[in-house]
Amino acid sequence: MSRMLAGAIGDGAFKVVLGAAFAVGSAWLDDLFGVEAWLVLIAGAALLIGGGIEVVYVRRRPMATCLRLMIGYDIGWAVASAVALVMAWRGGTAGGEIGVAYLVVAPLALAALLVGAAATDVRLPTADGQPPTTDVHPPATDVRPSARDTSAA
Repeated sequence: MSRMLAGAIGDGAFKVVLGAAFAVGSAWLDDLFGVEAWLVLIAGAALLIGGGIEVVYVRRRPMATCLRLMIGYDIGWAVASAVALVMAWRGGTAGGEIGVAYLVVAPLALAALLVGAAATDVRLPTADGQPPTTDVHPPATDVRPSARDTSAA
């Protein structure tokens, strides 16, 4: 198992563990995030579902596709967290709602994209910087080029 595959599986497993923690601790986390307990519970369920699908489908999709989706997820998480922090620092009450809402929507979107991702993908360069070789060869044909007409017109 490659390190990238192990990391991708670990990413999904972390979502599953985080989702279980949210589901079990929703009554305590609601005060921490400033949202209703049912929203934390739904976020936990979304993380459980999304993480579980990620663990299963990461082996069925090209690693480049998985990496792009995980990078997009993490960028979205960073942006949502930054917005939530700014809201909280400015005295707003929507910071927790933004963070938890992202945790409801994003794992399910990632899971849907993984399930629907095409099985073909652009191959990444190899470790030596060379483009990867492919085992795909054009079909052989018995058609020969026609002889050039050399007769005078």
